[in-house]
Amino acid sequence: MVTLTKALPRLGLGMAALGRPGYINLERGAIFDDRDASTSSTDDVHRSVESMQEKANEAMAALILESKANNMLPWYDCARSYGLSEKFVGEFLRGNKVQTDEVVVSSKWGYTYVADWKVELESGAPHEVKDHSIENFLKQVEETKENIGEFLNLYQVHSATFESGILTDSRVHEALAACKRENGWKIGLSVSGPAQGDTLREAMKITSSDGDRLFDSVQCTYNILEQRPGSVLLEAHNAGMDIIIKEGMANGRILKNEKMLEFAAKSGFAADQLALACILAQPFQPRVLSGAVTPEQLSSNAEAIKLSERLKIDDVDLLNDIMKECLMESEQYWKDRSALAWN
Repeated sequence: MVTLTKALPRLGLGMAALGRPGYINLERGAIFDDRDASTSSTDDVHRSVESMQEKANEAMAALILESKANNMLPWYDCARSYGLSEKFVGEFLRGNKVQTDEVVVSSKWGYTYVADWKVELESGAPHEVKDHSIENFLKQVEETKENIGEFLNLYQVHSATFESGILTDSRVHEALAACKRENGWKIGLSVSGPAQGDTLREAMKITSSDGDRLFDSVQCTYNILEQRPGSVLLEAHNAGMDIIIKEGMANGRILKNEKMLEFAAKSGFAADQLALACILAQPFQPRVLSGAVTPEQLSSNAEAIKLSERLKIDDVDLLNDIMKECLMESEQYWKDRSALAWN
């Protein structure tokens, strides 16, 4: 069990866009500067394993600096399906001699990365395959231990749904409870889709053999566009669960949202800072994952920590206006997300 030197950090670095060459965030090609203007294909040189690990190392190093500036521990969030994210994080931490009590690391099991380090696949071919069986858990937990085991604080079910069977599989529940006891890790789940609130409510009912709630945390999609889970997240927080927010920038869509850009221009704050600050200011006291892929993006995102306190105290009207004016229907939000292309 890892005993941390400080409280859990409010902002961390999600490795979904750094641990593999492709992801659904908008305009990755422009960020990585790897697209030939005359073609639609990516340049393999800029997305090689070595190149992606170098980019990941730069972002992880930047997080250490930002964390020191904000008096918090650096936090990295991986998944078995985020390509080589666990390998990148483990090698970075060991290579920089980071002590286990000086970092927070979380990861997820349940999806397997199958894209073979490619960005563009044949039509309909998946980049990752879900399997919430006991057999896959036992396989993937050992892989995670090998990559980042000594640093890990939290292990999460990746994208729990009613359909995947994870909510009713007592064998998996028992294995997760045993993992918690034997390793000293917290156990969580991530949720996605229009029904993510219903999934969370059902998961909160699951207990281990000792009667305690099985899941210690939830990682949920919530942002200024998708606000439906807000009430259940408050319920979970009040029940003692750790609330983690993913996709706070809606995979880059918020940076193209006209209403948000107007609020940013009028307020004088950057759109990314406002968007993340609006999440951090919520009453369910979330911790937020940044999807940054460059030190510059991460530095800007980190400004949201201080800005969130201002929104809660001095600029409550601005907070309320943004949340009201930028809200989308949940079904439309997820329909739009499902149309995003891997790039």
